[in-house]
Amino acid sequence: MTALNALTIAEARDGLRRGDFSAREITDACITAIDAADALNAFVTKTPEKALAMADAADARLKAGDAPAMCGVPVGIKDLFCTEGVRAQAASDILRGFKPPYESTVTRRLWDDGAVMLGKLNMDEFAMGSSNETSAYGPVASPWRRRGDNRPLTPGGSSGGSAAAVSADLCLAATGTDTGGSIRQPAAFTGIVGLKPTYGRCSRWGVVAFASSLDQAGPMTKTVRDAAIMLQAIAGEDAKDSTSAPIPVPDFEAALTGDVRGRRIGVPKEYRLDGMPAEIEALWAKGRAMLADAGAEIVDISLPHTKYALPAYYIIAPAEASSNLARYDGVRYGLRAELQPGDDMTDLYERSRAEGFGAEVKRRVMIGAYVLSAGYYDAYYLRAQKVRTLIRRDFEQAFDAGVDAILTPATPSAAFALGEVGGDDPVAMYLNDVFTVTVNLAGLPAISVPAGMNEAGLPLGLQLIGQPWGEAALLNDACALENAAGARPRPGAWW
Repeated sequence: MTALNALTIAEARDGLRRGDFSAREITDACITAIDAADALNAFVTKTPEKALAMADAADARLKAGDAPAMCGVPVGIKDLFCTEGVRAQAASDILRGFKPPYESTVTRRLWDDGAVMLGKLNMDEFAMGSSNETSAYGPVASPWRRRGDNRPLTPGGSSGGSAAAVSADLCLAATGTDTGGSIRQPAAFTGIVGLKPTYGRCSRWGVVAFASSLDQAGPMTKTVRDAAIMLQAIAGEDAKDSTSAPIPVPDFEAALTGDVRGRRIGVPKEYRLDGMPAEIEALWAKGRAMLADAGAEIVDISLPHTKYALPAYYIIAPAEASSNLARYDGVRYGLRAELQPGDDMTDLYERSRAEGFGAEVKRRVMIGAYVLSAGYYDAYYLRAQKVRTLIRRDFEQAFDAGVDAILTPATPSAAFALGEVGGDDPVAMYLNDVFTVTVNLAGLPAISVPAGMNEAGLPLGLQLIGQPWGEAALLNDACALENAAGARPRPGAWW
């Protein structure tokens, strides 16, 4: 029998309804797995007592016949989501010890459906990073290792704790957020499914903001079906978030027929980068062949402004970050620096922010303040917004021409070792987002699906990009790709 913590959401739901096991038993199995996996540094706040109480409440609902799909399912929550009475620090010292007196809409919807909170998950500070190395809690180690190499690998970022926890079977699923690829890139690095919904599909209320026009919450799961089930629970309009859309939420799981006959899948030539590793090119070709064999029509398309996406993103996102992070001043909550004799309020603000923010956050805040400053706004920020419009138009023209979805690599490489990328050249780290940022700039849904392994035994993912509000069709395309790729890869437990 499969270990209870290794179940998928769908398997747990069906087993709970049949009475094969209880929510408390699944939760106990996850708590045991979490306690044995401290070497991963995935969970930064454990809530076992709360989890068991929530599991008992879920068992009562199951016994009464009032059991939504997520009822009794133990999940991990990215530290960016506010959780009432439980630390939400965004992996930053500036929010050290902050316990929100309210619940984010996404987590509230999960708890209303009977899901169980196991704790809070590590991440890059304020979601700024691609390797989970900027966290105030320290880096997360991937549950994967290269064959014959014991160096710890990155699980990706910023949702690295979520990806590692799901991949290592510490929880059945986890929440993530995606501003430029922070769900899809770590999902690809760890062999799980990561779905970034259409901007506005899920409420951002109660999620600590990085870049408000780009951020979107989404599920990180073991299978495409699980992503559909979890998205169903967290999606929908929210009066507390003016950017959430009054769009009906379809039955995403019901759309998973796996039939993609007649679907037109676009392959953009601009995603063929100079120096792309052969294993990524081979995976992409494999993905095209798998979808074609399933009955889809593969068509070559052009997204001509793709080459401008990365520089535009790294102007817009830091600009919004500098604005959003201006509120953290050390006065009402979080870290407050010690004042010296003669210091004034300006000294308090400056010292608190200098001590509370990490190097990457400071870098992006300064970049953002610069591009928004007088004399540079038009030259940088306004021009980047015009490029964003052109990128969105590229996608619109492709979809208007009859393309149903777009297939690309999810990442430019497999997972790399901690400390291997970046260093004195942060731009090298930013290049990890080259295949994902276009989706956020255009506000589209996209999903990363594990589709193969490299020669070193590490998982590789493919990305499918869908039409606005087309998550149901996108999930079905992903289901066909998942079926063709076979069973999801599983890491060997070294921890």
